[in-house]
Amino acid sequence: MSTVTAVPIPPVKSSIKTWLWIGIIAAILGAFALAWVGTRPVVAQNLPVDQDAKFLAWHKGQPGVKTTESGLQYMLIRSGKGELARDDDGVILSIEGRYRDGTVFQPKNSDQWLVGQKDPASGKSTRIEGYAEAIKLMNKGSIYRVWIPSNLAYGDTPPDPRVRKNAMLIFDIEVVEHLGAAEIRAMQQQQQMMQQLQQQQQGAAPEGAGPPPEGAPKGP
Repeated sequence: MSTVTAVPIPPVKSSIKTWLWIGIIAAILGAFALAWVGTRPVVAQNLPVDQDAKFLAWHKGQPGVKTTESGLQYMLIRSGKGELARDDDGVILSIEGRYRDGTVFQPKNSDQWLVGQKDPASGKSTRIEGYAEAIKLMNKGSIYRVWIPSNLAYGDTPPDPRVRKNAMLIFDIEVVEHLGAAEIRAMQQQQQMMQQLQQQQQGAAPEGAGPPPEGAPKGP
């Protein structure tokens, strides 16, 4: 009858146990860290509307997002062609505006604007600061998504009571048409010449027309 000789298992040294526990704890912490990183976008996107600044701080590090010195954030969706829009250029835009929670405050429509145009009374731009800055980053055919902080938008004094106070605004903007300042001036000069010519033609008397006969009714 054969017998099985038991082989004694050497005890695990305390130092090895310590490293095993360290490895287990590190794995658990790593899993929690990955879970947190994975949920950060969801947490940031669902911050209360009065915490837009925290959202922008997180959002500036996202792929494709660029931030200007003023704090305006933008992302290129489609590239355009030609020169960038500058002051006194004319643009035709397709725009849609919403808040961070997805609520649309500006349904998609067309905006025709002379870039840099200012209100004669206040001397300020006829468009909010962040919007005006964004247009100068664009050229014909381009589409941008811009995130405008409240201090570059309406702040706490929006012109319309339906617009939220101190709210960050998100716009999708497409430059449908872009005319340079020189083109616009040439068109204006041509229009003025046509108007002057029409006035001259209306004011000129017909050739061969003499004074009205005696007793004829006078015109107004």
